[in-house]
Amino acid sequence: MDASWLVPEWPAPPNVRAVCTTREGGVSQGRYESLNLGDHVGDEPTHVAENRNRLRAAIGARPVFLQQVHGTGVVELDAASSAVNDGTAADGCTATTAGVACTIMVADCLPVLFTDEAGHRVAAAHAGWRGLAGGVLEQTARSFDRASGVIAWLGPCIGPKAFEVGSEVKAAFEAHAPEAASCFRPAPAPGKWLADLPGLARQRLRAAGVESIHGNDGSDPWCTVGNPSRFFSHRRDGISGRFAALVWKV
Repeated sequence: MDASWLVPEWPAPPNVRAVCTTREGGVSQGRYESLNLGDHVGDEPTHVAENRNRLRAAIGARPVFLQQVHGTGVVELDAASSAVNDGTAADGCTATTAGVACTIMVADCLPVLFTDEAGHRVAAAHAGWRGLAGGVLEQTARSFDRASGVIAWLGPCIGPKAFEVGSEVKAAFEAHAPEAASCFRPAPAPGKWLADLPGLARQRLRAAGVESIHGNDGSDPWCTVGNPSRFFSHRRDGISGRFAALVWKV
């Protein structure tokens, strides 16, 4: 694997592997340089195909790419794992079959990886603010037998210094849980707020019974917007590639 990729520091069991790619290690050019994994952002299809092939070879498992729609749907990748197709419309996926990598593409939204203490099941979720407010993390956690044994890792996303939102976003989270107010602070622009996306995710996971939460703490090194040489960012660049977070069993 590329030396710049992130390997989660979390207490996953020995049969579970996980990684989060960066911009490095691919063949894409220009604004997509270099390991763009998104086939829907205007990059050369042959470059994306080669990048995905390189990813698959690097991890020794099959990444399954979803058509992410900012919803809360979670798809099971096990029922016919040898025939699972990329492009299924969902924002979460889960697997118990070895060699099938639950894969989430992002360029500011928060990728969240899951496993359980026994290493029986893995899962991944795409948590932009809409999916997070709608319950995508809770829905993904429900794929496990019990949340108390679930381990979660939060990947890079737009950080709390960069994520400016309107009052309707703040209201959506506070309507679900008043304590969400602690994850917002006034932005310089009138009527706008700076939102702590990983902080909101940690609140939602804890409320769902997931206590073992690792990864993104909202600090600057995790911010996609603030680290242009390492991460793609749609908000920063307008047109952007996608990096990915993956979890699988061996």
